[in-house]
Formats: sequence, C-alpha cells, structure tokens
Amino acid sequence: MNVEYFIAKRLFTAKEKNNTHTQPILRIAILAIALSVAVMLLSLIILSGFKNEITSKIIGFGSHITISKLTDNQSYESDSISIQQDFYPSIINQDGIKHISVFASKAGIVKTKDEILGVVLKGVAPDYDWNFFQKNLIAGNVFSLNYSAKSNSVLISESISKTLKLGVDDDMVMYFAQDPPRVRKFKITGIYNTALVEFDKLFVLGDIQHIQALNSWENNEVGGFEITIDNFDELDKITANIYEKIPYNLNAQSIREKTPQLFDWLDLQDMNVRVILILMLIVGVINMITALLILILERTRLIGILKALGAKNWSIRRVFLYSAVHLIIKGLLLGNAIGLGFAFLQQKFSLISLDPETYYMQTVPIFFNFSHILLLNIGTIIVCYLILIIPSIIITKITPIKSIRFE
Repeated sequence: MNVEYFIAKRLFTAKEKNNTHTQPILRIAILAIALSVAVMLLSLIILSGFKNEITSKIIGFGSHITISKLTDNQSYESDSISIQQDFYPSIINQDGIKHISVFASKAGIVKTKDEILGVVLKGVAPDYDWNFFQKNLIAGNVFSLNYSAKSNSVLISESISKTLKLGVDDDMVMYFAQDPPRVRKFKITGIYNTALVEFDKLFVLGDIQHIQALNSWENNEVGGFEITIDNFDELDKITANIYEKIPYNLNAQSIREKTPQLFDWLDLQDMNVRVILILMLIVGVINMITALLILILERTRLIGILKALGAKNWSIRRVFLYSAVHLIIKGLLLGNAIGLGFAFLQQKFSLISLDPETYYMQTVPIFFNFSHILLLNIGTIIVCYLILIIPSIIITKITPIKSIRFE
C-alpha cells in the first residue's frame, strides 16, 4: 500500500473548517494552470492548422515536387521537355509517390472592355488531379480534358473574376506576347478561391494543348512533371532520390525550394509557439509552487506529527507532491476542456476571421494532432512534478516540536 498517496488522498477528501481560507487560493492556482494549458493547446492546434492549410494550398497549386528543364529562365514561360523519359516508369512505381502529371505554363494578358490584367496560363492534361480546386470552387465546375480534342474551358480565381468583372460562362480573351503575337478566346467554367492571394491573383488553369500550340511544340512535349507524395515529412528524401534518377539537363525541385519565403514564415510561427509554450509553462509552474507552499503551511502541524511518528523527510515530501499533482491534473482537465472546446467551436463556426492578404486564409485554422496534445499534457505533468521537488525541501526545515505548536 502506498501510504504517502493514501494520506494525500485523505487531505483532499477531508473537510476541515480551519483550512477553508486557503481554498480560494488553490482554486485560483488550478484556474491559472487551466488557462496556461488552454493557451498552450490552442497555440499548438492553431499552428498545426496554419501549417496544414498553407502547405496543402501551395501543394495544390504546384505539387510536392516539380521536374523541369535545368535552365536559368526565371520567367513563367516553360521550356519544353519530352514526356518520353526513361525515369518516368520507375518514378510512378516508387514507394511514397501518390500521383504524377504533366504541365506547362505561359504568361499572358487578359483584356476586357475596361480592364487589363497580366496572368499565367497553367496548362494541364487529362491526368491532372482536380481535387484541390474542386474543394475551393465557389462557382461553376472544373472542366474535363481529353487528348483527342482541345478544350477552351478555363478556371479562374475570384480575385481575377472581380478585377475583370467576369463570371461563369463568360468569354475571356488572352493575348500572348510573342512573334507574331497570339490571341486565344477561352470560356470560364469555374471560379475558385483558395485565399492564397499571391497565387489567386496570378493563375488561370486551362488545357495544356493550347500552350503546346502557342509554342509550336509536339504533342509529346510538356513544360514539366508535377509529383505529389504520400508523406510530406519524406519530401527532401524523395526529392533527392528523384534527382538522382533524372537526366543531367533536368532539375527536381521540392515545394520548399520553390517557395522558401512561405515555409520560412511557417518556421517563424514555430518559434512564436515555442515562446508561448515556455511562458505559459513558467506561469503554470509558478502558480503550482505557490499552491504547494500553501499546502505545506496549511499542514505544518501534520508534518510535525508525521515526523514525530518517524516518517522520513522524502516520504512527507511525497505526500505533498502527490497533492500538488492532484491540483495539476485538475488544472489539466479544465484547461483541456477550455482549449479543445474553443478549438472545436472555431472549427465548426469560424468565430475568428483573418485577413487573407496577410494570413493566406479567411478564418483561424484548426487541426487536431492528438499525439501532440497527449505529449503536451504528459510533458506538463512531468515538468511541474520535477520542478516542485525543489520547493518541497522546505519540509526538511520543519522541526516536530515547533510544528506541532504551530497555529
């Protein structure tokens, strides 16, 4: 039988009139721990939401890995490569590869009666995965493609739609600056909004056969390959593996390499969350130290009696450490209820909105990573318990005679 735990349990179940004045202080300590845990939980959940949402949006526009011609061309104009590559079959069958498709891009200008706007036409083929744009459609539908006939359908963003005052089923004329200049008329079949403003303002999705015709390419020439993978954590490893398989004149770039500024921004958010976690943990620990000292002072006579009966200092310290852990667990349960409850409400009802120009999304994102939540709770208990061992040393300074007389 664990005697220390039994005594600690009795301390909380016993109702004594002379210790009621300390109860409000202990409740405040529990509430402080709860608020600290709630803030830490929300920081983790929201950061996970940011990373998950932004990463999925960037990948939706450009996939995890892009294979294109190795060139110093910094424009949006694709250089042609043949679709008939020796590496193609081996990459398709490689473990971790989810999907591979071809693409090409070409800069152009859209002109209406009142507006003019520079955009990039991203040409895709029938093997393109429309899931991302299907989820972000606000009007119309995505279009289907086939190799036998060229499609004039295009998908534009809500930003482009508002700027040009064009809607679903409207015609859109795009001019391409080349020698000689070319013009193409497209029909808008769908409008999307990803809230990733930098991309929404730029990309129009259409049939890759238009770009092949504009550039006088053969049917087997494309701008590159887009590859999506199963596990983002293996991005660098798979990118390096693909790079080893492709010819010397091609380049394999991960999405991190193509848009480093966005991932640097996400890494900065990681640092902010670490600071919040440390500060909130310090607040929780300080409150627990205060609560432990109150418990010790409140039970000074009990400490003296236990010492007089032969109890060792460490045994008595364990009694109060068990009591402190009891308070910590109460605070954790309340903090989890507050944090997870608020996160659930935000996920369901989007209570807090954001400026898409700054945060690339319209509401605060929520993503529940239950392994992180569990580790946070376990880590909080362990850290608080280990730190509380230090203030419990005060018990060793209490002598039986003086403590029994203590009022």
